[in-house]
Amino acid sequence: MSNIAKAFENGKAFIPFITCGDPDLETTAQCVVEMQKAGASLIELGIPFSDPTAEGPVIMEASLRALEGGCTTDKVFDMVKRLRTELGVTVPMVFMTYANVVFSYGIERFCRKASEVGIDGFILPDVPYEEKEEFDSVCKNYGIDLISLIAPTSHERISMIAKEASGFIYIVSSLGVTGVRSNITTDIPSLCAAVKAATDVPCAIGFGISTPEQAANMSKSADGVIVGSAIVKIVAQYGKDAPAHVGEYVKSMVSAIR
Repeated sequence: MSNIAKAFENGKAFIPFITCGDPDLETTAQCVVEMQKAGASLIELGIPFSDPTAEGPVIMEASLRALEGGCTTDKVFDMVKRLRTELGVTVPMVFMTYANVVFSYGIERFCRKASEVGIDGFILPDVPYEEKEEFDSVCKNYGIDLISLIAPTSHERISMIAKEASGFIYIVSSLGVTGVRSNITTDIPSLCAAVKAATDVPCAIGFGISTPEQAANMSKSADGVIVGSAIVKIVAQYGKDAPAHVGEYVKSMVSAIR
């Protein structure tokens, strides 16, 4: 069993996302520490990219701020190493980024470095199922889970994607890009049931979730809940003072789903 799968062993998992380097990597590191203290089961670290096609304006602007501040992939690797060796972060961590970031760094080199610093998985939303093997075969060599995504439009592809999934399955709650939504209209129970009929790999729902009420509702069907934009908005609001506020928010979301 992978470290990611273990994150789902103790009840519903809360999975926060943060953009690395916004406003700086020291603040990101302290936010991650606070997330773990608040009960996060697994943490997504967004590597900033200039063309984040799955992201809405909140995370897109955070990526631009991080890049303009000098954040690079190597600096993110250094931060993760410090989280593991100096700051006591033991929960599983995954990179959320794009194929071009990995490809331009070198797939083999990226996977080796990620494994060395303690990353457990990747989420690459622009890599379709039919093209995942180029990345997945290398990931497997380094014990890294390439997380599969399933969307409301996946339909007959759900079973095919789910049967080859590892770590956890990222269920996209709504069509479009990331961002807070006041109402999620997708039939989440049916979508989760279709996934669970095909695999025992846990599934978590993301995209659009921001309130404890939404999280509690989504967790009735899924094994975990993922929140990104709401956390990135807190970081944008409080800047270097964000870690304590992020910790309080994560604590409220964890309480809502357990």
